[in-house]
Amino acid sequence: MGLSGGVDSSVAAAIMKEMGHEVSGAIMRIWPGDLCGEGTSRHACYGPSEELDVEDAHEVADRLGIPLFEIDLKQAYKTEVLDYFRTEYLLGRTPNPCVRCNKRVKFDVLLKQASYSGVNFDFFATGHYVKVKFSRERDRYILSKAVDGKKDQSYFLYSLSQEQLSRSMFPIGDYSKQQVRDIAAALGLVVSDKAESQDFADSGYAHLMGGLTNPGPIINMQGEVLGLHRGIAYYTVGQRRGLGISSPHPLYVIAIDHVSNSVVIGSKSEVWAKGLVASGMNWIAINELDRPIHTKTRIRSTHQEASALVTPLAEGMVHVGFEHPQMAVAPGQAVVFYDGDELVGGGTIDIIERCESHEIGCHMVIR
Repeated sequence: MGLSGGVDSSVAAAIMKEMGHEVSGAIMRIWPGDLCGEGTSRHACYGPSEELDVEDAHEVADRLGIPLFEIDLKQAYKTEVLDYFRTEYLLGRTPNPCVRCNKRVKFDVLLKQASYSGVNFDFFATGHYVKVKFSRERDRYILSKAVDGKKDQSYFLYSLSQEQLSRSMFPIGDYSKQQVRDIAAALGLVVSDKAESQDFADSGYAHLMGGLTNPGPIINMQGEVLGLHRGIAYYTVGQRRGLGISSPHPLYVIAIDHVSNSVVIGSKSEVWAKGLVASGMNWIAINELDRPIHTKTRIRSTHQEASALVTPLAEGMVHVGFEHPQMAVAPGQAVVFYDGDELVGGGTIDIIERCESHEIGCHMVIR
């Protein structure tokens, strides 16, 4: 059981034990102990609150009567997540550390290290809000949305392989967040009312951004210099706040050019995109994409799904054409496709197909 010191994984462990499984817990150690943690009180996947999370995980394990192993993954996390995070930002892209961590660390290196440490196991369970089942008809493991739509985390797990899914269990996929908290309270778990965890604490984010400050021009779509940015790593497509540019109308980040070290800004009408090209595809519900398909598409974890036509391209890439233009499509982020509750597959956004001024509907305001 992958424990994090939070309520979700704690209740998942309790459910697994109640089902009759022999459960052992494993918690990742990824925060460098030499970094100062002052100035933040948020619980985070990467931050100085890790020590408190480990303490909570031990209390939960003791309460449930299961062993807990601490697995040191600092180097693996740095190599697979932090270095990737910094490199992507320097390329003017918006990385997704959770997708990367799940695929390469949590569902991979963690399990290998646990085995090396002498932990014998048949399955790996986590506290993710998602469901998995095996389809005999398709001879594939299928990933589906959780019952609690607001907490569904399938977007962050789209890159898991069939082999990884075959040994994964998600005990709380059929529960709501409130039900999970109620179970934790009934069991007397110390984490029953613990606050939600963030991706990175303030100090963790500051550590990641150290040395990435390289000021450059803020320009408009015509190339006119409007101001100075503090480093492209601090900006993302669709960003509105913190631009420091005076204007009678709201301004947004339209694009980031790492070659010229410039941030391009414009009006809201210039943020819309009619399509995109994605690479690094991973298909779950199907073996491969050999023809165009209509899907519901998510370009951010909190994005309201949009209807789109997904067409296969050369070298395993896909073109995504939106039925209606979408706002703030950011290179580097994940694009994930759904058929109802089933996750069809996903990949990484590489190229944005922007609306032209003459295209009808491309500048319409869409929720």
